[in-house]
Amino acid sequence: MSDFEARLDRVESTLAIQQLPIRYALAVDGRDVDSWVNLFSADVNCGKYGIGRAALRQFIEPAVRNFYRSQHFLCGHQIDFKDADNATGRVYCRAEHEDGAHWVVMAICYFDTYVRRDGAWFFARRQEKHWYASDILSRPSGPDFTQWPGQPEIPQPTLPGDFPTWRNFWERAGGGAEGKRTSYPVK
Repeated sequence: MSDFEARLDRVESTLAIQQLPIRYALAVDGRDVDSWVNLFSADVNCGKYGIGRAALRQFIEPAVRNFYRSQHFLCGHQIDFKDADNATGRVYCRAEHEDGAHWVVMAICYFDTYVRRDGAWFFARRQEKHWYASDILSRPSGPDFTQWPGQPEIPQPTLPGDFPTWRNFWERAGGGAEGKRTSYPVK
């Protein structure tokens, strides 16, 4: 492959990967489970649910029954190529969920792994991490930054502490941030 062909392939790959998060958001918000699962590689590892798209469906279909409507607003996308057929990325998202009398807002960063199979790009993995979940009429606050009534299984927020540079920044700053944050302890 010539240098030009490799660069063109990288551009085409970037454009294809950039379509995955918006297709994901549209599938979630439209409850198009078939399209949603087909955004993932056929051998997607769903942990305790098993391997493959059928396992993914077993996880996601009941999960989206926990709220009525949703909107996922994408705010940016970073892509890092490992090689011609593998990449990682991070996608910022603000998601809103209608759950009975509550309208819950989440600030999310998706940590993605992408793979190209037979010329098409897929998610190999999509890990959601968030800063907070809070009713739209409330401000995010401690102690756990997850105020979603009736949804006890939402994991504790791990951001911004899961960004590798976060702790180093505050350690070098020598403290002083205590008065600038709420009561939730930063990892």
